[in-house]
Amino acid sequence: MNKTELIDAIAADCDLSKAAAQRALDSLVNNVVKALASGDSVQLVGFGTFAAGKRAERTGRNPRTGEEIKIAAATTVKFSAGKAFKDALNK
Repeated sequence: MNKTELIDAIAADCDLSKAAAQRALDSLVNNVVKALASGDSVQLVGFGTFAAGKRAERTGRNPRTGEEIKIAAATTVKFSAGKAFKDALNK
């Protein structure tokens, strides 16, 4: 399912116009990004938790040349699925 298909599904389920469904989805995504960027986590009970994680700087190796390279530290996104989500997938 891509974003357009998700917007269509939200519009149908909630009896909204596609424009309103797109605004709602965009708002959700933007607010999750803002919360994670500020160091908070976002917990959606029954669905899961989004949190920011840290990846330390490390040394890697170029597979073509074998040369060692530094891989910069990075902030990553972690998602932990909630129990109801896991249960729905494992019926």
